[in-house]
Amino acid sequence: MSRRCELTGKGVQVGNNVSHANNKTKRRFLPNLNDVTLMSETLGRGFKLRISAAALRTVDHRGGLDSFLAKAKDAELSEKALKIKKDIAKAQAAA
Repeated sequence: MSRRCELTGKGVQVGNNVSHANNKTKRRFLPNLNDVTLMSETLGRGFKLRISAAALRTVDHRGGLDSFLAKAKDAELSEKALKIKKDIAKAQAAA
């Protein structure tokens, strides 16, 4: 399981620990990922996604998974999220 947000693409960053003596050692900054189930209003069912805490707040702010995916860039989304986005668009076009 990769350490990457499925909605925003946020992943691991690399930096340094810096001691008082200015010694530098490599370290990793991990994203705050959570396993959540988000409901799609259009499809009427939930989807399990591994997303960052910031992405969860953004989904809530934009009014749900459907509206978040409508505004999201395809390059940032995972394959699973792209499939959900396509299914939502198809269902909205049919309705």
